Amino acid sequence: QVQLVESGGGLVQAGGSLRLSCAASGTIFSINAMGWYRQAPGKQRELVARFTSGGNTDYADSVKGRFTISRDNGENTAYLQMSSLKPEDTAVYYCNARIGPPIFEREYWGQGTQVTVSS
Repeated sequence: QVQLVESGGGLVQAGGSLRLSCAASGTIFSINAMGWYRQAPGKQRELVARFTSGGNTDYADSVKGRFTISRDNGENTAYLQMSSLKPEDTAVYYCNARIGPPIFEREYWGQGTQVTVSS
């Protein structure tokens, strides 16, 4: 079974920076896609940034130019570098991955890490 574990969240002042990480472990055939989503209280979960199966990146318009997604050489860990943080970035951030062979891939979610940006 695959597990995703997020870390790096915390409290930061507006204008500051944080770096989140997501480590995938378990029986991994391949990571076909990996990315970050977030959910604020009372709101729907939304895409923040992701690597697609084709190797492209996709960012929410609200974070373009401020956030950067990256991955390690083994592609088992994803990172989200967040800069120029705003109070509206406050949310629980979740790692998401699609893992497995073609046709039989599965989607996994981490438990989430809290990011709080104070004004």
